[in-house]
Amino acid sequence: MKIIKRSSLLLLLSALLIIGGCMNSGAAPADLTEKTPDSGQKTEITDPIKKSYYIFDTIVQVKVYDSRITDRHFDEIEELLKTIDAEMSRTNDKSELAKVNDNAGIKPVQVSEQTFNVIQKAYEYSKQTEGRFNLAIGPLVTLWNIGNEGAHVPDQSKIDELIPLSQYNQVELNPDTREVYLKEKGMEMDLGAIAKGYSADVIAKYLTDNGFKSAIIDLGGNVLALGQKPGGHKWTIGIQDPDLSRGNPIGNLKVENQTIVTSGVYERFFEEDGKVYHHILDSDTGYPVDNNLSSVTILTDKSIDADALSTSIFSMGLEKGLEFAEQLDKAEALFITKDKKVYITSGMAKVLTMTNDSYTLMNE
Repeated sequence: MKIIKRSSLLLLLSALLIIGGCMNSGAAPADLTEKTPDSGQKTEITDPIKKSYYIFDTIVQVKVYDSRITDRHFDEIEELLKTIDAEMSRTNDKSELAKVNDNAGIKPVQVSEQTFNVIQKAYEYSKQTEGRFNLAIGPLVTLWNIGNEGAHVPDQSKIDELIPLSQYNQVELNPDTREVYLKEKGMEMDLGAIAKGYSADVIAKYLTDNGFKSAIIDLGGNVLALGQKPGGHKWTIGIQDPDLSRGNPIGNLKVENQTIVTSGVYERFFEEDGKVYHHILDSDTGYPVDNNLSSVTILTDKSIDADALSTSIFSMGLEKGLEFAEQLDKAEALFITKDKKVYITSGMAKVLTMTNDSYTLMNE
């Protein structure tokens, strides 16, 4: 058995920088930060000031193209991320999410406003996509353990046992009290497919509130391009070739003030008996989603939406996913199939330039 956890820094930022899932992002409280004054002087820089963090098993890199950014700002961003992790991490046994999971089938648990908002958003996407996005997928995620040492194909009997415990409609939310209740013992929520996107939005709001207008926020396959790049130009973001190592794009997107999130079979997976098992699970079958897609990339305004949509639409497959994506407001999608074909929604054609002759754009 071959176990692989590929780096999830999936995207390419222009020719120089290598980088990599709508609601109020609810970032820093009003009393947490001191707004950076606008001195009226030119503060734009071409080489970013950057800092790396770690959250949700992902390296987070924040690059700010402004000479006014200080260690204090980066420290306050770190505190925001620590709070999110302490509230929403499934693997942190002291988190609010862990407390909800521990009380499955026992009692409702009250959570913070921030955590409740993210859970509510995750539930809405679960309902809208008919379970293709599933906030209650936790039992199956734990069982498969993909991306960690010892991952293997579980016994069918165990999969069958956990499918009924992985249904989003068994999650009960009370907005008045901010209580969350998992109706069956053994249920687990997993916010991994949406909390990274939320974190990116929180960082972006913090930077904007503090007067910073040009930055790249990278959470491994989840990139938020804040404002414009130095010089007043759009950012150039490359879409990773699923078959090659990081930094090899199949095409570029020209964006500003938008987020790009990719979900793919190559992010986390293992091989057993010659078959590849990736981390995007289908709660109906209990197995990794089995379709002809290698990756799906979402382009939209809020990273929390892009994070949820990339997983949802990948799980739908090409035909249904493309149809679903075309109906979305202010969101575009790009699909890469295992036979190196690229399909896009109508609006994606305005910002996409193909750069790799090995891939064929099938619709424009």
